[in-house]
Amino acid sequence: MTDARHRLVGPVVRGFDPDIVDALRTAIEKDNPDRTIVVEDRSGYVRIHAERYLRVTRASLEEAAGHPLPLPSLEPAISGFAGRMRYAADDELVWYLERED
Repeated sequence: MTDARHRLVGPVVRGFDPDIVDALRTAIEKDNPDRTIVVEDRSGYVRIHAERYLRVTRASLEEAAGHPLPLPSLEPAISGFAGRMRYAADDELVWYLERED
């Protein structure tokens, strides 16, 4: 039996900018209304995960942040991630799992 934690995908965000962390969490929750979002605050970093698939759009991120925030500008804040990550055009970032286990 496979542990459910092996199926979680999503970013690990450094906690150095709490506004970015809050905006990303809020945007992810908005962009994934049908998913159970797991947020683990470890003081120095925050894990934001869901099972198998997670996305965030530029529009939701900018709305949550209250100012323009291109997705590539998140890269310094994202210290790691679970699963695979890809940009879908310029306006969406997706984390996903291809394995079936």
